[in-house]
Amino acid sequence: MDDVQGMRVALVLGLASGGLGRHVKAVAEGLAERGARVAVCGPGETERTYGFSGAGVRFAEVDIADRPRPAGDLAAVRKLRGLLRGADIVHAHGVRAGAMAVMARGRLASGGTGLRVEAGPPVLVTLHNEAPSGGMAGAAYAVLERIVARGATGVLGVSPDLEERMRALGARDVGHAIVPAPPLGAAAPGARERLREELGAGDAQVVLTVARLAPQKGLPVLLEAVSRMGPAAPLFLIAGDGPLDGELRERIATADLPVRLLGRRNDVAELLAACDIVAVPSMWEGQPLFVQEALRAGRPLVATATGGVPRLVGDAAVLVPAGDAAALAAALQGILSDPGRAVRLGAAAAQRATALPTDDDAVDQLAARYRGFLPG
Repeated sequence: MDDVQGMRVALVLGLASGGLGRHVKAVAEGLAERGARVAVCGPGETERTYGFSGAGVRFAEVDIADRPRPAGDLAAVRKLRGLLRGADIVHAHGVRAGAMAVMARGRLASGGTGLRVEAGPPVLVTLHNEAPSGGMAGAAYAVLERIVARGATGVLGVSPDLEERMRALGARDVGHAIVPAPPLGAAAPGARERLREELGAGDAQVVLTVARLAPQKGLPVLLEAVSRMGPAAPLFLIAGDGPLDGELRERIATADLPVRLLGRRNDVAELLAACDIVAVPSMWEGQPLFVQEALRAGRPLVATATGGVPRLVGDAAVLVPAGDAAALAAALQGILSDPGRAVRLGAAAAQRATALPTDDDAVDQLAARYRGFLPG
């Protein structure tokens, strides 16, 4: 365990949801428990959601928006420059927060994509998501990626493709990020029977997906797979909320699909106990928390071979190409029709889960990284 006693660490993030915000809070708490002096810089909304200041750290509000906003971004960089001046290490999460942290300790050279770095603390950037591509947004994010690659002291990626992207752009020190899911805890006794009765599942086979209802999660592809399965399709449960809610409900009703949208749920452990198989149809993922939760629950898993998923699951899941509804339907049918295979996959998932990293592992990795950037 690397010593961080007395180290001044500034964590920078933008508007965060789901795994990213939870991960940063866990890192902040872990570093503070080891004696680091931790400050978190980010939007007030992020503080209200995650309560960093109640985790033994200092919070400083910086308006880091979730989309390009030239005047506001410049103001955020200026504010960060003052806040980061006394830090030993700056660790930013996400490409926008990362680019702003880099610019806060340097200034753009002519041409807008080179960086002349002034004296300042080392900047480590963890990339959690694939950047948008195409159009004006894609062009803007491409500039931010180059700023991070050329100006950060080090970069961590949650998936091999993000790591390779940074290397291709000239990043000097690239590594693999560790983003663990928190333990869910065991489902309450009798949860499977109680929840299946509550949901009207009866003796039907149940496929579970937990995801934000957003384009990245591939839910229209899942509905197409359900349609392809025909009358033999099992009951599909989708837990989560998001902008595609109305569109998905309309499609389910129009095609009379055996799919129930449950909305946001806080009983994922019970839902996992109630299901027979887990489906993750995402178009892209880093180290999805739900995949880790499914492995720990010992559930047979079908997921898309995208981003960090293959490295996360190893041989403990059936992987299909992202966006391929036919392959997804065939994989689900193959497991649902073969109870012995389902049992073997569940056992493989539980075994794989024993090797999943913990929050302590993540803090150990970061402490070693931080120490490696400092003199002496």
